Amino acid sequence: MKKVLTIVLCMTIVALLSGCNMNNTPTKKVEEYLNSYKTLDDNVTKQISSVIDEDQTMSTDQKDKYKEVLKRQYKDLTYTIKDEMIDGDNATVTVEIEVYDFYKSNMESDKYYQENPDKFTNNESVLDELLLVDYRIKSLTDTSERVKYTIDFYLTKTDNNWTIDDLDSTTIQKIHGLYAH
Repeated sequence: MKKVLTIVLCMTIVALLSGCNMNNTPTKKVEEYLNSYKTLDDNVTKQISSVIDEDQTMSTDQKDKYKEVLKRQYKDLTYTIKDEMIDGDNATVTVEIEVYDFYKSNMESDKYYQENPDKFTNNESVLDELLLVDYRIKSLTDTSERVKYTIDFYLTKTDNNWTIDDLDSTTIQKIHGLYAH
């Protein structure tokens, strides 16, 4: 009985110890990163607010609506890990993400504006930026079409811990659904 108890105890300790390392893989770090968007963790919501609150072209109401657009984008983001390649202290995790196609929505908004400038002018026939922003936000809110992108996340192992390298602008645009395709 003692032998069985000892084996079970050893297996439990090994499982606990390996469980700690299981979260320190390149794939797990990328999953944690993408899930922070999906769950709208505090860092993500603070980033949303920080970036949008600095914008001087939107009214307070428009900023609030745009924040909701971005939150929807992030919550509805889906992803599939396609590959993980480790080369010493460097790794690449390839992910396919699917997001709302905000790029297409913005292009359609631009086209509509170009074809209908009178719908975005005030009584003096001057462009009313707030009307245009309202239209863009409504278009983004109504977007249901989705697009898939492939992203390579690069990671570096420092002090036995994997961290995601700084993201380039293309990767950020893909996560936001703004990458030109």
